[in-house]
Amino acid sequence: MLRAAICGAGNWGARLIESVQGSGKIRVVCAVTRDPAARQPLAARFGLALRTRYADVLADRAIDAVVLATPHSVHADEVAAAAKGGKHVFVEKPFTLTRSSAEAAIEACRRAGITLAVGFNRRYAPAYAEMKRRIAAGEIGKLRHLEANFSGPPSYQTEPGNWRSNQVESPGGSMTARGCHVLDAMVHLAGLATRVQAVSERLQHDIDVDDTTACLLRFSSGATGTLATLHAAPRFYRIHAFGSKGALELRGDTELDVFDLEGAVRRVKFEAIDKERAELEDFADAVANGVKFVIAPEELVNVVAGTEAVVASAASGRAVRID
Repeated sequence: MLRAAICGAGNWGARLIESVQGSGKIRVVCAVTRDPAARQPLAARFGLALRTRYADVLADRAIDAVVLATPHSVHADEVAAAAKGGKHVFVEKPFTLTRSSAEAAIEACRRAGITLAVGFNRRYAPAYAEMKRRIAAGEIGKLRHLEANFSGPPSYQTEPGNWRSNQVESPGGSMTARGCHVLDAMVHLAGLATRVQAVSERLQHDIDVDDTTACLLRFSSGATGTLATLHAAPRFYRIHAFGSKGALELRGDTELDVFDLEGAVRRVKFEAIDKERAELEDFADAVANGVKFVIAPEELVNVVAGTEAVVASAASGRAVRID
């Protein structure tokens, strides 16, 4: 049983704690919070100890791992500190906000010999796993192009004073909230992103976050891609993979449409799963089996670099290469 402490016990942190209740692989035993009084109901509900200092968790030999659901800008330092303390790390996406900090955090984990996982929970959706399997098996021929969109309404729901409501924590508009999920999927399916041309604008609201971001991409496999992520739109999630012999499309976790060259479509349906439980139990399995990186380090770095490139391209109006 992997005994974990969670840092960041807000809404999403509570969701992660809830997801592993009854798991035989991982248990969240304590939470780090700046406001213990406000988290007493959460602690009582899940039987958690409460700490106010991250350093105390890192010094506690009874804790094996940390789960980081904290502001984006502190991920890199928190990962490095966990590695120095010998704690395995699960960190929510985005992994970090800059390529250099991503590389430094990965190197710290590598030197410490600890396991690192990043919360790209949509890799665990049944429809996505089947899409990945079929592409890898060559069922749609050579992958030529990916279209992806992950959008939602958080600009309507986020107050100006919220920590997410600025371009420091949320560069590239919805890239850190949603877009990085589909960029991760595209990299997982088509290879590392090598070139990005993007536009990103604030058209809807007063908070300091772009609400409309779109880009063209090229990948190391030769495939191309289009990615859009909106911060003030209806909830929508779609990945469409075009191959030389067919196509695959998902719009959610449990249905995959399979197209032949004539456009005939067959829908494959799956049972829903708890993606957060799946990713956290996969993390626990990786620790138990001595696997150091649940997601390939080069993919983690490339997704961060891709998000940086979206911001740089939108600012300059030019395409940006990713080396």
